[in-house]
Amino acid sequence: MQLSDNWRPSATLATLKQRAALFRAVRDFFSQRDVLEVDTPLLSRFGVTDLHLENLTTELQAFPKLPFFLQTSPEYAMKRLVAAHQTSIYQLGKVFRDDLVGRHHNPEFTMLEWYRVGFTMTQLIDEVIALLQLTLGSLPVTQLSYQQAFLQTLQLDPLTATVAEIKAKLRDYSHVAELSAREDDRDTLLQLAMSVIIEPSFCPKSITVINDFPASQAALAQLCRHDSRVAKRFEVYVGGIELANGYQELTDASQQQQRFEHDNVLRQQHQKPERMADFRLIAALESGFPECAGVALGFDRLLMLQSKKDDIAQVLPFSISCA
Repeated sequence: MQLSDNWRPSATLATLKQRAALFRAVRDFFSQRDVLEVDTPLLSRFGVTDLHLENLTTELQAFPKLPFFLQTSPEYAMKRLVAAHQTSIYQLGKVFRDDLVGRHHNPEFTMLEWYRVGFTMTQLIDEVIALLQLTLGSLPVTQLSYQQAFLQTLQLDPLTATVAEIKAKLRDYSHVAELSAREDDRDTLLQLAMSVIIEPSFCPKSITVINDFPASQAALAQLCRHDSRVAKRFEVYVGGIELANGYQELTDASQQQQRFEHDNVLRQQHQKPERMADFRLIAALESGFPECAGVALGFDRLLMLQSKKDDIAQVLPFSISCA
């Protein structure tokens, strides 16, 4: 993508009106369910440890030589609010990710994130579907486990397959064969298969929910009690576009600390800088974090689908190219 000096906005006036209407619809949706709207800081002393996410950083005159991180998600701050007040909340605001720019990616974008105290993952999935059907129409819904999706598309069991078996299967797909041959990390190979082969196979006119991800991809989700190989994590797609990522939230502070430490081991192995974990999240979990389910949803992608646009720039007032 090239930068532009054109002063004109990326989105048309009609699209900006549709964007405003979608903001109203989302807020009405949560108001009717008595979910409190909050706003949390965009800047924090801590970033994320996740291997696959990178924060943008800046410095402040008030605190020289101390980096501050633009947030990739309001998750940590929102969980501190949930721990303190034990109530369901949502946030609709900007986040930042230092990532590639493309049809579905802009470094600055709008995220809808919410946490439902007392909800199970199943109940939260139902609520996500309700929001999507409100905003996109009465689309049919398909639900599959991560394991079922791999078996159905690749005839490969992601919970038992070895690295060699995954690479052998990906050799059959010319557009990923070379990349997969150079990769030896099991989860990276699984994510490559999911994003490049499995996701594009989803029906373009339905909502697809994938749940029960491998435990190694649990992130901040609980592990399943009946099968420790999988985590209570789900993702939601419309067509091949990923819209939402949610969890039955991890409440165990020691497990969360171990996951942060493991993330930094992975970052070291991939020659990425380590990130100090946000100890305040650990303290919030230790204080008595309630059972809840949470999810993050890409608002701009939702608007793309609603307005039938094929590039995220078309639904942003100003994309990164002319920001």
